[in-house]
Amino acid sequence: MNSAGALYTGIVAHFRRRPREHRFAYRIFSVMLDLDRLEEAARELRFFSIDRFNLFSFRSRDRGDRSARPLRVQVDDALRQADIDLSGGRVLLLTMPRLLGLAFNPLSVYYCFAADGALAAMIWEVDNTFGERHSYLIPVKNGHSAEMVQSCAKGFYVSPFMDMDLGYQFRFTEPKELLRLVIEVTDEQGLMFTARHYARRRPLTDAALIRLFFSTPALPMRVFGAIHWEALKLWRKGIGFRSRPKPPQNPITFVRAADMSP
Repeated sequence: MNSAGALYTGIVAHFRRRPREHRFAYRIFSVMLDLDRLEEAARELRFFSIDRFNLFSFRSRDRGDRSARPLRVQVDDALRQADIDLSGGRVLLLTMPRLLGLAFNPLSVYYCFAADGALAAMIWEVDNTFGERHSYLIPVKNGHSAEMVQSCAKGFYVSPFMDMDLGYQFRFTEPKELLRLVIEVTDEQGLMFTARHYARRRPLTDAALIRLFFSTPALPMRVFGAIHWEALKLWRKGIGFRSRPKPPQNPITFVRAADMSP
């Protein structure tokens, strides 16, 4: 089994409660990659490559600050700014791969593990459809817990149908055979939006990739198209556009443990 990489196949579901109810669910797949073993993840695969074109591929410059600096170096630098020391622990990245050179990732997630195997921090890397990117780096409390919870204020424009004065709560488990990510969005009235990503781990093999190519075809284009299709539905329901502010000057929002909800 390829221990440097894995596939996660499942669904993403959104449920909006106010000011109009709106819900949808789509099938999705992602790769989970160890940032210290990127080349190893693709070494014995014909249909998956690192930093070069293939049927499926991962390009390092697609993530982080889009520079040539190794992603692991970027993550470690950010963690040092947050006074978090992994002491040689792993960093796993959950993201959608390129398909025939195309990719769009609304959310990529970095699981940052300390040397003892406990989750020490999470980096939630958000891309909007305007080509902008922002990350939230949040320490993990009780990194061996069955379910972990983080929270922070929204600081980056994503949907034109969402206000900026909102809060995020992230609920997640350590990615093992099952993956569970829940993002709850709150306003002054309480919970108004929930996004869920549930998936099951699969081996990263050529056979699995070919099955995904035919069972979930054109995934990047489908994701991008679905975002605009659902936006059209929201507009038809009478939900107005919110103006887009400039992105934050700092590409990363650092959330201190003391600022998190208990």
